[in-house]
Amino acid sequence: MTVAFLVTTLVVVLTPGAGVLFTLSAGLTGGPRAALVAAFGCTVGIVPHLAAAVTGLAALLHSSALAFGLLKYLGVAYLLWLAVATLRDRGSLTVTDGPPSASAARVIGSAVLMNLLNPKLTIFFFAFLPQFVGSGEPGAVPAMIGLGAVFMLVSLVVFAVYGLCAAAVRRHVLDRPRVTDWLRRGFAGSFVALGLLLARAEA
Repeated sequence: MTVAFLVTTLVVVLTPGAGVLFTLSAGLTGGPRAALVAAFGCTVGIVPHLAAAVTGLAALLHSSALAFGLLKYLGVAYLLWLAVATLRDRGSLTVTDGPPSASAARVIGSAVLMNLLNPKLTIFFFAFLPQFVGSGEPGAVPAMIGLGAVFMLVSLVVFAVYGLCAAAVRRHVLDRPRVTDWLRRGFAGSFVALGLLLARAEA
């Protein structure tokens, strides 16, 4: 592992995307516990893409326009569904002292599905990891798995920080109905924007 790998990983993970947005939403909706659960779920959702890249499935996905397109548009549909659900669920952005409305399993499931339906993650790992592993190097596969584990750890920490920051200001923000309405629209609009960006992605 090199400094270049760590810096590149930080830049990629810190850039707001679907995982960051989902974790921020969870932190505002359910507080610190929900934020940490969402961060864990988004990190777990990276595993299938890492496995696909390491085993070479990414090459097949990259070469098959049909497979890439199918997975891509499933991802677009799910992001648009998240946007609609965010707009319709007017009771979620409220502050309560009871247990969160969404179970940990549901939050993790949503996070994993969101990442699983983004084929660009697999392509990203396929293009990203080999740059830091020498060509023909003995033990290249374990090295890629190790780098992927570091990437996941950094992702978990960054997502958790984002979510906990959102949870910290939750009560101050959500006590204002007008702010919650704008937040709901903002999150929904962001999910739509991410869906449109994914729809334009090419293998």
